[in-house]
Amino acid sequence: CGVVGSGNLEILIRAGDDPAACLLSIKTSARGFGDTWRAVLGDFAAAHAAGGTTVAINDMGATPAVVTLRLAQALAEYRGGAQ
Repeated sequence: CGVVGSGNLEILIRAGDDPAACLLSIKTSARGFGDTWRAVLGDFAAAHAAGGTTVAINDMGATPAVVTLRLAQALAEYRGGAQ
């Protein structure tokens, strides 16, 4: 499991059931930012092969830059540590 967190964001990555898919779950206190979330997650998917994982995001208002950084860090941790 890859886990990273900061004061306002926690990301957990574990093995998923479908080796070709990345299943995402987002819990956030910030409302009205669906387009921003789609952009951040789309950029992440384009930059990182994350198939075969399940990602849980617990957000309390982190900025898109922090989300992007923490996603990459959690995926690296899941894969065996920082690359």
